[in-house]
Amino acid sequence: MAKIVVIGGTGLIGSKVVAKLTEQGHEAVAAAPNTGVNALTGEGLAEALVGADTVVDVSNSPSFAPDDVMQFFTTSTRNLLAAEEAAGVTKHVALTIVGTNRPQNIPYFAAKVAQERLIRESGIAYTLVHATQFFEFVGSIADISTEGDTVTLPGALIQPIAAEDVATAVARAAAGEARGDIEIAGPEAFGMDEFARRALAFRGDHRTVVRDDSAPYYGAQIEERTLIPVDGARIFDTTLEEWLPLNPPRV
Repeated sequence: MAKIVVIGGTGLIGSKVVAKLTEQGHEAVAAAPNTGVNALTGEGLAEALVGADTVVDVSNSPSFAPDDVMQFFTTSTRNLLAAEEAAGVTKHVALTIVGTNRPQNIPYFAAKVAQERLIRESGIAYTLVHATQFFEFVGSIADISTEGDTVTLPGALIQPIAAEDVATAVARAAAGEARGDIEIAGPEAFGMDEFARRALAFRGDHRTVVRDDSAPYYGAQIEERTLIPVDGARIFDTTLEEWLPLNPPRV
C-alpha cells in the first residue's frame, strides 16, 4: 500500500481523508502546522514527504482577505510541488471548487485558479477534485449575510455536498490513478437563499431569509449557475434533510 501525505490532515476534510485511507490499509500521514508540517513556510515538508507516493492538499487559508488567500495558495502550492519533486512523489491531489473555470470575481476563487494553474503546469500527475459548497458552511454563509434579524442572499443555484462525501471522493482520488479535473456535488440544487432558509428553519433559527439577486456571496456577485456542477460530475447521495439531524449547529 502507498504512503500518502495529507496536507491539512487534521482539519474538517483532511482528518476524514486520513481515516478513510488508513482503513484501506494505506500509510496516511496527517500533515499540518499542529503536527510540525507547514506548507506555507516549508517547515517539515522534506521530512514528511520521505518515501511518499502521493500528496493530498486539502489545506485552507486562515484568512479570506484577497491578498492573504492568494499568497497562501500560491506560496504553499509552490513549496509543496518543489518538495514533491525533491522527494520523488508521483501524484498530487488537491481539493478545489466547482466554478473556478467560469466567469466570476470572487477573490477566493481567483486564488484557487492560481493554485490549479501551478499544479497543471508542474508536470506531476494530478487530480483536482472540484467540490460544490459544503453543507457544513450553511451557518457561516447565513451569518455573514445577516443584518439585524434578516439574512439576505441571492437566488443563485447551489448544489451542496456533505463533508463526509467530499472526503470519500478525495480519498478515492488519492488511492486511484490521476484523473485530471473532476467535479463532485450533492444530489439537490436549490437557490442559495433556500439553502439557508431550510437549514435555519430546521434548527429553530428565527432569522428571516430574503432573496435579493444583487446580494453578494463572500463579497462578490455571482451568476445563477456559477456554483453548480457540469454534466458528468460525480453526484453523491446525502441530502440536506439527511444531513441536518446529524449535524447540530456548533455553540
